[in-house]
Amino acid sequence: MNLPNKIAWDDTVLPFQLDRADIRGRVARLDGVLEGVLRQHDYPASVEAMVAEAAILTALIGQTVKLRWKLSLQIRGSGPLRLIATDYYGPSEEGQPARIRAYASYDADRLNEETGTPFSMIGDGMFAILIDQGEGMSPYQGITPLVGGSLSACAATYFAQSEQLPTRFAIAMGKSSAPGKGESWRAGGVMIQHMPKASPHATGSSGDAGLLAAEDLVHDDDGENWGRINLHLDTLEELELVGPQVAPTELLYRLFHEETLRVYDAQPVKFGCTCGPEKVVQAMSIYSAKDISTMTTEDGKVTADCQFCSAHYEFAPETLGFEATRDP
Repeated sequence: MNLPNKIAWDDTVLPFQLDRADIRGRVARLDGVLEGVLRQHDYPASVEAMVAEAAILTALIGQTVKLRWKLSLQIRGSGPLRLIATDYYGPSEEGQPARIRAYASYDADRLNEETGTPFSMIGDGMFAILIDQGEGMSPYQGITPLVGGSLSACAATYFAQSEQLPTRFAIAMGKSSAPGKGESWRAGGVMIQHMPKASPHATGSSGDAGLLAAEDLVHDDDGENWGRINLHLDTLEELELVGPQVAPTELLYRLFHEETLRVYDAQPVKFGCTCGPEKVVQAMSIYSAKDISTMTTEDGKVTADCQFCSAHYEFAPETLGFEATRDP
């Protein structure tokens, strides 16, 4: 894609509501966030594409978490692309940006042997959403199988199966070039979700592997509204999603101007990692001095690397392990 210079709407999530159809949603665009995530690594193009899709999904889903909460996606499979992990950290204060980070683990030799789609590189496995509400609260975890041929389809299946919420994603991502700059990844997406009912009732399971699909959860007028909004989404083109020619507000007006559209304040997002020396020390505090000695390099250091941002840490062995934290 050849794109003009980016606009102020890059790296934002814009919530909206369609009162006529009883549907809420979000529009997200990621530019600098993806640059921050992917420049830390030297992933093959197929892995970059999957990380980009996971990141835009994380932005769309994570916008609902509260201040200082964390939402994570974990995609694990039996294929050469073994793991994709993302984190969305809610803003520390009102008006502050949220933070996103992501990484992937893969078997390079097996990946080179595969000839299918990037999604097929994951193989059989699971798609999980985890929510950490903070200290003193039990984390929430929901899991669904990898189905539907894309991470977006997996996420929609998760919401139908685990939350009984009809949900759809329209997502596009790819490498773009701007005047005077090299290629970089951009992603954009729209998420719609029928407003929750007090007691949703499913009539059968029409999704892949016998799982619920969004259409199983909407009936009568709700079903008509859901179908109409999905027809609008079907008209979206890739360049409308990734921008920057079309601002999110303009995109929403084009799609839903007859649906009593309400747009809320945009949430800025940025790349951000929470690693640091103190967290590495905390993680190492479960080991004994004997365990620490097996991790010590020939030059007398214990090293650790952050999988998300590739930060490198070195410690003296005697400062680590539960024996080092005991009171004298």
